[in-house]
Amino acid sequence: MAELVTDPVLMVGEGWDGYRLIDSGHGRKLESFGPYSFIRPEPQAMWTPRLDSWDAQGEFIPGSDEDGGGRWDLSRDVPQDGWGLSWREARFTAQPTPFRHLQFFPDMAPVWDWMGEQLAGQDSAETLNLFGYTGVGSLALSRYGQVTHVDASKKSVAQARENAALSGLEERPIRWLVDDAAKFTAREVRRGRRYDGIILDPPKFGRGPKNETWRLEEGLPALLSDSRKLLDADSRFLFLTVYAVRMSSLALAGLVDELFRDMPGTVEHGDLAVRETGEGGRLLPTAIFARWSNSQ
Repeated sequence: MAELVTDPVLMVGEGWDGYRLIDSGHGRKLESFGPYSFIRPEPQAMWTPRLDSWDAQGEFIPGSDEDGGGRWDLSRDVPQDGWGLSWREARFTAQPTPFRHLQFFPDMAPVWDWMGEQLAGQDSAETLNLFGYTGVGSLALSRYGQVTHVDASKKSVAQARENAALSGLEERPIRWLVDDAAKFTAREVRRGRRYDGIILDPPKFGRGPKNETWRLEEGLPALLSDSRKLLDADSRFLFLTVYAVRMSSLALAGLVDELFRDMPGTVEHGDLAVRETGEGGRLLPTAIFARWSNSQ
């Protein structure tokens, strides 16, 4: 029976050469992505910025509705086709997108490291990356074996393939699939498939390749239940991250705990956070998570 750890865990990204959190406050954050800096909205940065002024190539101005939207206000030119960054052996292209991101999620770096720790010593593991976006997590997992990368966005999967080529890892055993994550997972259950690890990064709201509608609160329980059926007592992990929702990590852990009660291992929950650079750098929370791990 999996043990539920109720005390929250903090997973902190310290930044690296390709990414730094420079400052935050008053509902915004200043970040560097390689040689370029940007300002993005961050509602959880309720404190006062440490720096008197911020210098950046541009700022994302959010729309008026809660579900997203907005525009980039670029004061200085940045490469129209993006620029290269790296994390470990993965290379990828950064570029401002209409969804305020820059084609990867830097706060996921400690998660990529954690998954590697769970798979340490393996070279034939089979892992599943649902809502895989532009593939940095899939490239990180690919050193341990076969990866199935699923995303509903044809553009994101194409970018993920380009990132693999940019990294010189196009020969790694990665299946790149444009598909609805929930429908794909349900089909994998019917096929009797199993995985050594699964990572899920579902959006609050989204649409599948055939205009399927995804709403987190409605779809997550069934998706997580199907994901559990793809794991067994020899599997190593499941990692679930959730952004921009009014729920606690403990709620996520309760759902994972219910589904994993018949399994060995541990269920934990907590926050992802990024530390500001410099002395006295504060921790900026970015997402909540729940995870199941099974040490061998």
